[in-house]
Amino acid sequence: AQGATAGMDFSGQNSNPVVFESTVTRRAEKPLKQENEDEADPVDLEEIFDLIRDIKDPEHEDLSLEALNVLALKNVTVDNAIPRVHIFFTPTVPHCSASTLIGLCIRVKLLRSLPSDWKIDVQITPGAHLQEHAVNKQLNDKERVAAALENSNLTDVVHKCLGGLGGKQHAG
Repeated sequence: AQGATAGMDFSGQNSNPVVFESTVTRRAEKPLKQENEDEADPVDLEEIFDLIRDIKDPEHEDLSLEALNVLALKNVTVDNAIPRVHIFFTPTVPHCSASTLIGLCIRVKLLRSLPSDWKIDVQITPGAHLQEHAVNKQLNDKERVAAALENSNLTDVVHKCLGGLGGKQHAG
């Protein structure tokens, strides 16, 4: 680990991860002439997935969370009526010490991308991690998230993960 991740060593936890091909086509944006500016467009699953799919894995900085199957479209739910988005993510190994950091990256990306009235829930896929309940509690506690984001070393790592993969980064 180099730079921002120097204080966080994730090496050896999953030294040879399985890389998956994407099965989800990126959402095509409507040409401007088709959009009606007077009505709010509902947020859909593909839009949310496109926001988070290219987040880098903290241990494998050249791979996205989608490529490692940590994130999948089937694990995204959106309810425009509340409004709420719920993401389940699946660590590559059940003892992954980067799980809280991965969840924090997902939450930060969505907090920055969605209107402030949206409720954001980020959780580990049930049964996918040895400390699932403890990690989920941390990720969905506003005070703990705020405190974590005051740690400059941690925010450096989050920003590095959110930087996207070369050429694949999307505005959002």
